[in-house]
Amino acid sequence: MEPSDGITTASSGVAPLGAPAPGGVAGAAEARAYAETVARAHWGEPGRAVREEDVIDLLLVVSELVTNAIRHGDGLAGFEARPTPEGLWIAVHDNSPVVPRAARAFPTTHPGGGYGWPLVARLARDIAVDLRDGGGKTISVLVPLRHAAG
Repeated sequence: MEPSDGITTASSGVAPLGAPAPGGVAGAAEARAYAETVARAHWGEPGRAVREEDVIDLLLVVSELVTNAIRHGDGLAGFEARPTPEGLWIAVHDNSPVVPRAARAFPTTHPGGGYGWPLVARLARDIAVDLRDGGGKTISVLVPLRHAAG
């Protein structure tokens, strides 16, 4: 499997400003709840709502990125969610400067794991990995959202 054209890796810089989760998030469950709240608040217009399958995709992407930050990124250092006209921009900050190998080449085998990054690449776009000036990195993605048919 080849990486999507939307994956970029930078050696320095910061992700665009988003909406940090109030008080921070301690884990995947809190990050999912916050992202869903932001998505539904922005995309929930009178008589319209966000498509449920898009919310499920959003929750899967958030779970994978936050869990990877905790397990492989020396801990979760921050979480942001920002609505855009196309969907929800997510940024996950961790404490490790190590760029995931999958950002350059997807694994061809899955010995009991390794499914998360390909899942994120299929469900999100505009994937970027940026090293943070203060240490660690930020992985940011855009999860497309659409209005449900009314």
